[in-house]
Amino acid sequence: MFLALAKARRSIYALGKDLPVSHEEAIATIKEAIRQAPSAFHSQTSRALILLDHEHERFWELVRAQMRNVIPAESFHATADKLDGFSAAAGTVLFFEDQEVVSHLQRQYIAYAEHFPVWSEQSSGIAQYAVWLALADKQIGANLQHYHLLIDADVRATWNIPESWTLRAEMNFGAILAPAEEKTFIDDEKRFIVAR
Repeated sequence: MFLALAKARRSIYALGKDLPVSHEEAIATIKEAIRQAPSAFHSQTSRALILLDHEHERFWELVRAQMRNVIPAESFHATADKLDGFSAAAGTVLFFEDQEVVSHLQRQYIAYAEHFPVWSEQSSGIAQYAVWLALADKQIGANLQHYHLLIDADVRATWNIPESWTLRAEMNFGAILAPAEEKTFIDDEKRFIVAR
């Protein structure tokens, strides 16, 4: 069952606003997936901002404004089309890691101090994957984006995000309007070593 769900989880870009479940069920699913995602020392460093409706569209307008600052006007049409697609979805989950928790663990476990930032990043990836799988289980499509370097300050100011939260990724989600393209894989010989 897990591997079937893992195969169903894909980067879906053709997304619509009409979710196959209620907004409340989608929110509950996202929260529970993050809650159940494992983290080093059970540190629970992952945080999330769940944006729906107007707030979701507002987020993508913030991204658009920042992208206009870095992409020449004559080349912006391709970016605009991509952002229009993201805005057409039902919602966005912004994934953060709470650096206050990371710093506390570094002080508490000095021998492991240098590893906690790495483990925090791993926890974030696990939380993102858990949400992606949970949404796929509800037949909700999603794709993962990384605009955080451009929009961190805007997000922090717009939604009053705590200073200790560091934005790591943005997951767009919505109704699946078209399936993902065929997925290919590199040869097993390049990827795996099995020793017996």
